[in-house]
Amino acid sequence: MTDALTVTRNDDAHRYEIHVGEELGGFLEFRPAGEGRVFLPHTEVDSAFKGRGLGSTLASEALGDLARRGDSVIPSCPFVAHYLREHDVPGLIIEWPHDTDAADSADPSEPA
Repeated sequence: MTDALTVTRNDDAHRYEIHVGEELGGFLEFRPAGEGRVFLPHTEVDSAFKGRGLGSTLASEALGDLARRGDSVIPSCPFVAHYLREHDVPGLIIEWPHDTDAADSADPSEPA
């Protein structure tokens, strides 16, 4: 039996959270960056859940929600930048940061 994955937006903490059953499995931080723009600085998955695809599920759900809201995203988190290079998110407006070399230099295979 597997625990259900749920992704929710926590506006008070400025992050999207993924839960495995009742347990917090990880989060994707966001910061408002002006009118309709959102900065995505960091994604983290609890080490107890690494290798189960939580980071990708979290990114997919969070980015889909941001697209539905009409926000443009600035992906400075290496994991999110890698995800966006590999996956299309319909309707999402991406503002790539000028320093893409920094995002490419980190290991994007897993969130921190």
